[in-house]
Amino acid sequence: MTTAFRRPSDRRVSPIFLGIAAVMAVSGWAVWTDFAEQTGFAVFLFVTAAWIVSLCLHEYAHARTALHSGDISIEAKGYLTLNPLKYTHALLSIVLPVLFVIMGGIGLPGGAVYIERGRIRGRWKHSLISAAGPLTNVLFAVVCTAPFWLGALDGVPISFRLALAFLALLQVTAAILNFLPVPGLDGYGVIEPWLSYRIRRQVEPFAPFGLLAVFGLLWIPEVNGVFFDAVDALLRGLGVSEVETYCGLDTYRFWQEWFGDQDPGCALIR
Repeated sequence: MTTAFRRPSDRRVSPIFLGIAAVMAVSGWAVWTDFAEQTGFAVFLFVTAAWIVSLCLHEYAHARTALHSGDISIEAKGYLTLNPLKYTHALLSIVLPVLFVIMGGIGLPGGAVYIERGRIRGRWKHSLISAAGPLTNVLFAVVCTAPFWLGALDGVPISFRLALAFLALLQVTAAILNFLPVPGLDGYGVIEPWLSYRIRRQVEPFAPFGLLAVFGLLWIPEVNGVFFDAVDALLRGLGVSEVETYCGLDTYRFWQEWFGDQDPGCALIR
């Protein structure tokens, strides 16, 4: 087994991540204070930047848990810097999830840190590594919905409230999709260590197509309805109404205003 050499830069937070976090902070401030002339554009920047931050932290959680479980190669790969460009598939982990948010308003699970599983001993450790990422989305959802379930919405501007509601929707959908026990997703990674070697070998060829299969199923209206009913039920339990998430998405898509496609009902709320 080779030794991974550690450099000071292997754990230093990436300027790229700090830049994204700065965009999130500034645009969030602009939404909160109504400073931006185009509130919809500020909401777009805030939610998109916050979503990318959550994707980076999702992958960081996988990497950090793997490091403490025995994979010391994690540091040399740059995964602890929170730099999205260090992931093995930046397209799958960052670009596609952002595009899915823009087009469909759904949290696409990313997932592209290469973990040397052979360095890790113990089935519980393998399961925890897989669970760490979507648990980060769960934590994000709890934080985003905290003002709602704590009844602390007094003084929160409506545009910021709608942005939080939509961001919570993204985190909940990402957590649910990631926890599905489908090959290629984190949910399967949680149960895989407990399956027999024969079953794992039989399932392995299907892993690259698991995510595509899930989204293919979501195109079926009946499946899509059941999925979003479950999402809405969870969000209602956290104090977020379907109207708030819908109008949050409507506000996020600021460009619809140019074509007169924004919902007039949401315009009245805002």
